[in-house]
Amino acid sequence: MASPFVSADTIRTDFSHAMSAMYKTEVPQYGSLLDIVADVNAAVLADDQTLAQQLAASDQLSRLDLERHGAIRVGTAAELYTMRRLFAVMGMQAVGYYDLTVAGVPVHSTAFRPVSDEALRRNPFRVFTSLLRLELIDDATLRNAAQSALDRRAIYTPTCLALIAKWEQQGGLAVDDAHRFVQEALETFRWHQQATVSSDLYQRLRAAHPLISDIVCFKGPHINHLTPRTLDIDQVQQAMPSYGIKPKAVIEGPPRRHCPILLRQTSFLALNEAVAFPADDGQLTAGTHTARFGEIEQRGVALTAAGRALYDLILDRVRQQVQPAGDGANKEHYLTTLAHHFEDFPDSYAALRQQALAYFRYQACADAGPLPVAATPDQVDALIASGHLQYEPIIYEDFLPVSAAGIFQSNLGNENKAAYAAHSNRMAFEAALGATVCDELALYAAAQEDSLTTALAQLQQQQQT
Repeated sequence: MASPFVSADTIRTDFSHAMSAMYKTEVPQYGSLLDIVADVNAAVLADDQTLAQQLAASDQLSRLDLERHGAIRVGTAAELYTMRRLFAVMGMQAVGYYDLTVAGVPVHSTAFRPVSDEALRRNPFRVFTSLLRLELIDDATLRNAAQSALDRRAIYTPTCLALIAKWEQQGGLAVDDAHRFVQEALETFRWHQQATVSSDLYQRLRAAHPLISDIVCFKGPHINHLTPRTLDIDQVQQAMPSYGIKPKAVIEGPPRRHCPILLRQTSFLALNEAVAFPADDGQLTAGTHTARFGEIEQRGVALTAAGRALYDLILDRVRQQVQPAGDGANKEHYLTTLAHHFEDFPDSYAALRQQALAYFRYQACADAGPLPVAATPDQVDALIASGHLQYEPIIYEDFLPVSAAGIFQSNLGNENKAAYAAHSNRMAFEAALGATVCDELALYAAAQEDSLTTALAQLQQQQQT
């Protein structure tokens, strides 16, 4: 009997399409980014048939055009708690914990995303979600004023809250309710030009940190960027100026490689947008706010714990020698240093697999002939050499805290780069969330192990027939 409810995958896809359409209206340059990415991706696929075949075989092509990640920032534990419930309706769970205070940004974060292979194939929509850490504001008076402003707002519509509760009670939403949910949930992420605080409080909060003013001073957690996925971010970076878009000076993440790893990101500089501030006399005063920007990403293979340790070690060596300047003044020095140190990171899928630095998905080859060895886990290398097993990279679905902070900082201006006494507080974050965040490495490891178990079972069955 068919379910009376709309699937979470369908709701997630409908919501991501609705958000993309809304953001294109609010930030027209986002539409230009989509055009650039579409052109670059088409050119890459035409030039690299091996990559095109690999993406097709792994069912990556079907998700490429619709793949997006968004980013929002909430101000209170209660807002984060309800955000988790909202994304659950779309089949999205909190994955990973990111402490951005280490890079001078007063938030900690998670990524809401689907977790199963099938759900990721259908739509890998992700929303990087940050929670403000008010305790990092040293000025008690300013901290209390920020808390009061956050306490006065309600970022979810009553209908949205009612539909979330209905989904929780009955285990799903019927077609009409699912449609209404998408429309009501969208209101939480909409840009509101009128601030909720005075210009004076806004400026004081901005002086403490630009991100604090962005989170505290508006009606809700407006989506601050929506990111398409490209197959060649260097081409995108070079093409942006010809579309009238100025990119940030340096691409965040690892350098260009033959075998991409983890995540590389670039963006255009944040828009300077007109806003209105309420005054004591009931009138509105004109002002500006800078927060929303455009971002593009290129995703590579997910790294194991050993791979991440090597990545972090190399990146730390780079950052000890040179920190990329926001204005690009030391761009060439930084890129040269980055490329030099990353020569220590293997750049072939074979080496990455053999050294257990990255995760791969295995497939049995039905037409490779008789098996030379038993189809067992200890014979994987021999089965690959004989052509009976193939493997492909598992795409990294998550984020990098240093890169996220670099994107944030490049779009917040350089007037304040606070050095917080970093206090990673995952326990407090999960208490606010009302759940434990998923371990992203465990998800990749399970995907790899499941694929290997299935592939070996298929080979064993072939051997018996």
